Amino acid sequence: MATTEMDIDPPLDSPNGTSSAPAVTTTTSDTRTSTGAVAVRSIEGWIILVTNVHEEASEEDLQELFGDYGEIKNLHMNLDRRTGYVKGYVLVEYPTQKEAKAAIAGANGAKLLDQTISVDFAFVRPPPKKEDNAGGRGGGRSGGGGGKKAGRARSRSPDDVKED
Repeated sequence: MATTEMDIDPPLDSPNGTSSAPAVTTTTSDTRTSTGAVAVRSIEGWIILVTNVHEEASEEDLQELFGDYGEIKNLHMNLDRRTGYVKGYVLVEYPTQKEAKAAIAGANGAKLLDQTISVDFAFVRPPPKKEDNAGGRGGGRSGGGGGKKAGRARSRSPDDVKED
């Protein structure tokens, strides 16, 4: 087993409902994506998403390009089952945030087989929920029932069927 440097995330809430770590706050030192979202680490490392990858790109092409920024822990290329070509995106995993940031800064906008690729973090923390007057849990939906709700039409259960 190779020894690699890994960042450790703080523990989450304890079973009794109290937090064993300080509350997570967004600061200017947090790693941000190009859209301003806060990047987060996956279970084993920092994963970056490479988009607009040429369909004929090989694993060697990507290893050569992204290997310059640090040790690649994992490289995943999704292939089309019918054609065998790359679907257009690749996931590259680095063991440290420093290497992932270097790859994003260095390879974003670079050319790979005459196509300009885009590189950013694959996982982000969702933005904080805005406070509204919905109260408690429930996600802000207004109650009341009645009327047809928007969304997917569903079949009735046998108990709801009325005989004429």
